[in-house]
Amino acid sequence: MIFDRKSRMAMPQHTVADTGLTAEALAAAHKHASHDRIDFWADLARHELCWSTPFTIAHSWEPPFARWFEDGRLNASEQCLDVHLKTGLGRKVAVVWEGEPVDAEGAPTQRRTLTFDELHELVERFAAGLTSRGIGKGDRVVVYMPLVPEVLVAMLACARIGATHSVVFAGFSAESLRDRVLDAGAKAIVTADGGFRRGKVVPLHENVRKVRAQIPAVETVVVLNRVGSSKGGPASSAPLHQGEVGFHELLGTARAAAVPVGAEHPLFILYTSGTTGKPKGVVHSTAGYLLWAKKSMAWVFDPRPEDVFWCTADVGWITGHTYVCYGPLANGTTVFLYEGAPDFPNGGRFWDIIEREKITVFYTAPTAIRSFMRQGNTLPDSRNLASLRLLGSVGEPINPEAWHWYADVIGKGRCPLVDTWWQTETGGIMMTVLPAMGSAKPGCATRPLPGIEVDVVSDDGTSVPKGADGKLVVKSSWPSQLRTVHGDPTRYANTYWGTFSGPGGTSKEPWYFTGDGAHRDEDGDIWITGRVDDVMNVAGHRLGTMEVESALVGHSDVAEAAVVGVPDAIKGTSVFAFVTLMKASKGRAEDESQRMRLETELRDAVAREIGSFAKPEHFRFTDALPKTRSGKIMRRLLRDVATGHEALGDTSTLEDVSVLSALQHYHED
Repeated sequence: MIFDRKSRMAMPQHTVADTGLTAEALAAAHKHASHDRIDFWADLARHELCWSTPFTIAHSWEPPFARWFEDGRLNASEQCLDVHLKTGLGRKVAVVWEGEPVDAEGAPTQRRTLTFDELHELVERFAAGLTSRGIGKGDRVVVYMPLVPEVLVAMLACARIGATHSVVFAGFSAESLRDRVLDAGAKAIVTADGGFRRGKVVPLHENVRKVRAQIPAVETVVVLNRVGSSKGGPASSAPLHQGEVGFHELLGTARAAAVPVGAEHPLFILYTSGTTGKPKGVVHSTAGYLLWAKKSMAWVFDPRPEDVFWCTADVGWITGHTYVCYGPLANGTTVFLYEGAPDFPNGGRFWDIIEREKITVFYTAPTAIRSFMRQGNTLPDSRNLASLRLLGSVGEPINPEAWHWYADVIGKGRCPLVDTWWQTETGGIMMTVLPAMGSAKPGCATRPLPGIEVDVVSDDGTSVPKGADGKLVVKSSWPSQLRTVHGDPTRYANTYWGTFSGPGGTSKEPWYFTGDGAHRDEDGDIWITGRVDDVMNVAGHRLGTMEVESALVGHSDVAEAAVVGVPDAIKGTSVFAFVTLMKASKGRAEDESQRMRLETELRDAVAREIGSFAKPEHFRFTDALPKTRSGKIMRRLLRDVATGHEALGDTSTLEDVSVLSALQHYHED
């Protein structure tokens, strides 16, 4: 039996089977890393990556700015494609893709496969096309596409010519796209005429055109034409404007060779929410990121020649970058892509795919797992899921109930379950149970992978004892760490490295603060307890409170707004909005029908500004918000109110205690 700290109940222990990494090999890797951390990473880099110019400098560190393998040169596209052609894997299937549309019998109408040879050719031709438009090394390219094979082509083509890609999730609105394009200083956008979601078309090209006049630095917009035919054939798109070119028009006969870049060359920028309204452009290097994408994939998922690996994340998030694109392809693994909703046309779509495509490794989010749980066991039990050999969870801590359902109903008690903790900023998985480690504790992040040095510390930087809570830090540099925040190195230093530097500041080097709270149990294993800042994790998507609040305040009836995350049975966290209305609009909150219309308008406003996934689930209209004397909204108190807690802690800094009293005694009809 093991002890579950959340439910305070003993639970049956799940023992996972052995896969490729043995306990002996794992112990040896940890020993090497603890003895000489730099040599450990250098040895991995020499053996795992294909260098056009081998490195001689393994690591340099000017806190908080790290450089790994800095005088080496290589190309990420070459690592993911060319090396496999040289080893005879050219005819192996690299990508299997299925679209959302189905026929009258519910069978998918769109399916494609690409071998490594075919993917390599498309990447070379598209890279040459980008070059013909004046795009090259050092330029930034925003990729705003649905989850289709061409999105991988675009990413790898950018890498091939040394351009830095910045993928924007296709669920983001035109305004969110504009902000990211401007911040990145992008020279080009690669998009599609649309994508499918729950039977509807998401108008991606239309969104680009909405903000085209506001992004004058963009010289080229490449448009993939794909949604016109229900059977997946080419669409008859509207005429292209000046500066726009069709994706397939760009695929000429010319083919681009891989351009070697420095190890520290920025491979991509990926935007993640912060505690202010402006998203952070997380910058990842080429060699360090690629090394950990490849090696963490190998250690955690043990890819085998016959595997069909399905990570359900979109490439607009870091999980899709690392475990849809770079990690699997660098290991020569067949990756499966599905564009669409997990419950379209019915709740069995994922299980149909696993049965039909014989998926062997399935990596998804707790939000999806909880949603499937609510549907019951009938759908998965009626499908043949025998091809599965390994399950994974990502995006947020998984509650033990969902863990057991996933392991028992989907894995049938025979599949190892890796519950992974990592972040956009870390580049790859940092902590998880590995089959070689023995038994798994449902909901526990367990221990770090070799070479990763984490700790749970108190506010003064002292390691907490077993059985105590604290904050999670990484105590030494590692190759796949983010290099900076694009255009804002000060924000990078302050956000990630400005909080901890050993007990009482005694360490010579600053420590990376993850922003997560953690618990060290009696065995020394680590449990993630959630964010300690004002970033919400909604259905696996990191969402800044300021982003949502800005969208709400943009409504003409709203004077002020504050949002907090509250526990949600499906999403993990849902958005709870506290809204103060303009004096002339107060009546709208008092009449039930008007209040319902207002809530709909506010949800629509958030969807327009950010995306539908960010819409608040709950509203509370109030005359005022609890603030400190300096004017800071006390979200800690709002979280307590939203969750119905009475123990509100210290309120001595409140400017007006009556505001809090009014919120506590508010009756919601």
